[in-house]
Amino acid sequence: MSVAFTREESAETAAEVELPERVISPHPNFVTAAGLDLLKTAMATAAVAVAAAQTIEDINERRRAAAPAARDLRYYTARVASAQVKAPPAKADVVGFGHEVTFERDDGRRQVFRIVGEDEADPSRGSISYVSPVARALMGKSVGDTVTANGQEIDHGDQIEAAACKTFKNLLSISIQLHGAF
Repeated sequence: MSVAFTREESAETAAEVELPERVISPHPNFVTAAGLDLLKTAMATAAVAVAAAQTIEDINERRRAAAPAARDLRYYTARVASAQVKAPPAKADVVGFGHEVTFERDDGRRQVFRIVGEDEADPSRGSISYVSPVARALMGKSVGDTVTANGQEIDHGDQIEAAACKTFKNLLSISIQLHGAF
């Protein structure tokens, strides 16, 4: 094998592992205490993956393994550094960061979610980001308020425990219930 061939192969491998940086949100990095713990855990996991990649003897394989781990480590390091832990809301009758809210769909199914930071949001596990359209429309609202989201009204009823609401984006009839902060 010639040196020229090896260098070309290394250059190709280097090009293969150039990954774009993970996008850092322009919004304030609000997190719950649990969210900060998740960020720290992800940062530590990425650091372990970077260290493990450095032990790989084959330089091409090392680059392939290290690139995504190093990218994640840079991302999580920046997110931990910029994290602003938000205390649970003082008022239980006003929708706020950390509150759990219940949506009732047109077909009668209920969907419960918690308003959290961007990195800890996972709708499949019942949490949405505070910058999501639904969360932004509801934040700071209380019983009797009318909320407009994407040009449609969401009306709160007389009781916070079962507030009747109109359709939102033709997908949901919303019933808001606050369960307090965690």
